[in-house]
Amino acid sequence: MHFPVQFEINGNLYHWHYILETLAFIIGIRVYYQLKKNVKDPISDENRLWIMLGAMLGALIGSRVIAILETPAELSQITFMTLYASKTIAGGLLGGLFGVEIIKKFIGVRIASGDLYVIPILVSLFIGRLGCFFMGVDEPTFGIKTSFFMGMDLGDGIKRHPVALYEMIYVVLLFILFQSIKNKYLLNGDRFKLFMVLYFLFRFLVEFIKPYHPLFLSLSSIHWSAIFIFIYYYKFFIRLTNQMLLQKQIYG
Repeated sequence: MHFPVQFEINGNLYHWHYILETLAFIIGIRVYYQLKKNVKDPISDENRLWIMLGAMLGALIGSRVIAILETPAELSQITFMTLYASKTIAGGLLGGLFGVEIIKKFIGVRIASGDLYVIPILVSLFIGRLGCFFMGVDEPTFGIKTSFFMGMDLGDGIKRHPVALYEMIYVVLLFILFQSIKNKYLLNGDRFKLFMVLYFLFRFLVEFIKPYHPLFLSLSSIHWSAIFIFIYYYKFFIRLTNQMLLQKQIYG
């Protein structure tokens, strides 16, 4: 496989990334509505639309803010076009979280609303990251030089960590995990919180094998986004840990 992976139309080469990015959004929405048919949603359809709008607007803003903070040395040279072109999934999830919480405050919804989105997000993540993987070093998701057996030449003649491929594998494992616990008793909202903690744990760790630019205290904007999520959900993490320990004591 040669990177970037492209397709040809009338003698012109095009990246798969843009097609797969669009497909990720479309298929993710379709998966969401398919899953929604099979559950009794405590949130009305109208409020769900408002929540989705909040998530999309928050993701639009967050993905770009966190992305431009990934290269702090270039902040003084930011233009509207570079801001629009910059985006990161971690920032999208963080911004989406803020957007949802703000909208819920306005419409008076106090019920956790994230569980329904976990599987659609995982499906979308996999498809989107496939596009990033096909871009090779043309997309800033590649890793540093490595002699690790999974190292790949992503288009610049250097064996690098294929970070996008690692994330695809991790997303598949998360998909299997959430399918295995779909019938387990968890509080409403716990699945989404667990997804956020596990996903940002991966992003925090994998950032160390990417050529990142420190934002503060030698950590990147992705690192700080992950730390914020860990702090934001610390009560959930403590409760889940205590619950698991209690179950272990009961069942041996």
